Amino acid sequence: MQQVVISGSGLWTPKHSISNEELINSYNDYADYYNEQNKTQIDSGQLSAKPHSSAEFVEKASGIKSRYIFEKKGVLDIHRMRPLLPCRADNELSQQAEIGLEAAQKALASANKTAADIDAIIVACAYTQRSYPAIAIEIQEALGVKGFGFDMLVACSAATFGMHRAYEMVAAGTARAILVINPELVSPQIDYTDRDSHFIFGDVATAVVLESAETVSSEHAYNILSTRAMTQYSNNIRSNFGYITHATDEDPYGPDKLFHQEGRKVFKEVCPLAAQHITEHLAAHELVPQDLRRWWLHQANINMNTLISKRLLGREATTDEAPVVLDTYANTASAGSVIAFNLHNHDLQRGDYGILCSFGAGYSIGSLLVQKR
Repeated sequence: MQQVVISGSGLWTPKHSISNEELINSYNDYADYYNEQNKTQIDSGQLSAKPHSSAEFVEKASGIKSRYIFEKKGVLDIHRMRPLLPCRADNELSQQAEIGLEAAQKALASANKTAADIDAIIVACAYTQRSYPAIAIEIQEALGVKGFGFDMLVACSAATFGMHRAYEMVAAGTARAILVINPELVSPQIDYTDRDSHFIFGDVATAVVLESAETVSSEHAYNILSTRAMTQYSNNIRSNFGYITHATDEDPYGPDKLFHQEGRKVFKEVCPLAAQHITEHLAAHELVPQDLRRWWLHQANINMNTLISKRLLGREATTDEAPVVLDTYANTASAGSVIAFNLHNHDLQRGDYGILCSFGAGYSIGSLLVQKR
């Protein structure tokens, strides 16, 4: 079996950002407007009043201070509360293909590769904006890559699960090099009128190149020692929007159709699962958490990552050991650990161990144990 390497990564960041203060001011104005418009039903107990929020609450609850967004227009308008995205014609590049292409080109440059070196493209993310044709095939066409492409959805573990599939194909010799792209255009799925979830997500696109060790020419590359994945069914994180709604006569944009979660249950259940997963992955290589030089963890909530590191190390990990990017990027679904890897991997020395790990809806957990070449 061939040695598989992560030889390059790319990160595309939107030009627009929204601070906690901007977002909360807009939400609070909306809450006041909603409560005034529905005063009779609220007073009679038919509806619940919208509570106010604060920037301090958001930062304490999540560690998030701001987030990037593909299109800011419309999000802070209390009469809209969602991005305003113009429709694109069928012959135009889709929004997800556009941002995925940006990240892919940067990953190719990082890996010293061209489109001619790539045999397959995997688009792995939490949402795709359509069912078909695949966003991966659209990007394949835009890049001029021969071979094949496909989309896969595994919520916040999509990036690691996508890399798992690429690892297996390169290891088996069925592909020379593969682009795994994570165009996380999450903002259209956010309910910006919900106090408990409107602040969580941001938009971004990441990409990595996986290839055989025999063809690596980049300076900063990582041998993949092994991959590990697990899933365990849970209803605590859901997004019900889909084509079936067309046949149910329900409101296709109702709050239960957009992202929603039981946050306390997720925190309580996922943290021990993730800590156990990482411990077992390391143990398979006769390693312990203290052997790791760097942790590129899923960037959902700073309190989750703090608890996981305490379970593994007996103390909080430093930001050097486990870099934090969610303070400025927020939760970027599956891309979070890849952002952390992209921004914080060049300082490692040859032989250093690191782990990329995701955890999210499903529940799903995916990891890759790597070593600097």
